[in-house]
Amino acid sequence: MYLNREEDNSKGSVSLSVFLVSLAVTVCAVWLVALCGVCGWCQRKMGKRNKPGVETADTPDSARGRGEKKAIKGNKPANSPKGQPPDADGHSSVTDLANSLTGDMVMLSPGSEDDEGPVSEKLGRIQFSIGYSFQNTTLTVKVLRGQELPAKDFSGTSDPFVKIYLLPDKKHKLETKVKRKNLNPHWNETFLFEGFPYEKVRERTLYLQVLDYDRFSRNDPIGEVSIPLNKVELGQIKTFWKELKPCSDGSGRRGDLLLSLCYNPTANTITVNIIKARNLKAMDIGGTSDPYVKVWLMHKDKRVEKKKTVTMKRCLNPIFNESFPFDVPAHVLRETTIIITVMDKDRLSRNDVIGKIYLSWKSGPAEVKHWKDMLARPRTNVAQWHALKA
Repeated sequence: MYLNREEDNSKGSVSLSVFLVSLAVTVCAVWLVALCGVCGWCQRKMGKRNKPGVETADTPDSARGRGEKKAIKGNKPANSPKGQPPDADGHSSVTDLANSLTGDMVMLSPGSEDDEGPVSEKLGRIQFSIGYSFQNTTLTVKVLRGQELPAKDFSGTSDPFVKIYLLPDKKHKLETKVKRKNLNPHWNETFLFEGFPYEKVRERTLYLQVLDYDRFSRNDPIGEVSIPLNKVELGQIKTFWKELKPCSDGSGRRGDLLLSLCYNPTANTITVNIIKARNLKAMDIGGTSDPYVKVWLMHKDKRVEKKKTVTMKRCLNPIFNESFPFDVPAHVLRETTIIITVMDKDRLSRNDVIGKIYLSWKSGPAEVKHWKDMLARPRTNVAQWHALKA
């Protein structure tokens, strides 16, 4: 009888042990399943099995498209030209760029997030004042200062001055002094238009044009401001801040260029990727252009190296997808400027300049932002739209 009880106890112990082992195995299995549920490696493996068509290596278009989607939703990246071999000048394809980069492209589009929307070109602003003396029949215009003007020179700065007109009269103009190498100039100059009856003054429009002085060639327009005097209370001095607008004398919109920059501090290189352009200014009689892009590496106003893309025939919205690496040691970064010029190829005469972009740490606001973003994201292809300038 006692023997039977001992056998029953031993059987109960065995059953309890089996139950505990089973419970432990179940808990381990649940834990492993939960761990695999959050394991990125398993998810990638499962993703590859479920989606056999997904590419495992970034192509130029996929890398660029993924970068654009970070800032722009719903836009498909443009197809790259297929079968373009590298030319004799040593052009590296965008495929080499994509394979050499470890990070994804970051799309930075100033202004609107819509990829097809206009790019608002920042030209700075100007401060001036207007007043009229009824006793002396004299209109007084004082040009005070400019702020955040864009760079027009190789050195990443400008030499701005202002022309003053009372439209519609364009024969008589007054000018301020030139402020050398200054993007935030202070003029503080006063101009008097004497012998103007009040009735005639109200029929005029004050027109201010800011230009970059160039000793050896034509002065480059920066921007303009116009204000009808019949909309101003001239009895007392009024001070204005006005945003500069593109000049209407044929030097306005020239199109936009999408490009990316990649800084590799280990290799001491900056890679410029010319992606595509849109709405380029037509330079030919047929209402089109044959655009190509020149890229100059500058160091302290000296030209170091030049590279260029292929020419796209009869196209105002070309897709280039060409990349160019430049050797730029870290200690010369602050003296480095990259000048990008979109040209119109002409077989019978001199090639025409469509527009330029100056990239450095001291260029215009949009250019400086792109430069700083490039340095802040090493080994990443940082893309941004730029408005071409005269």
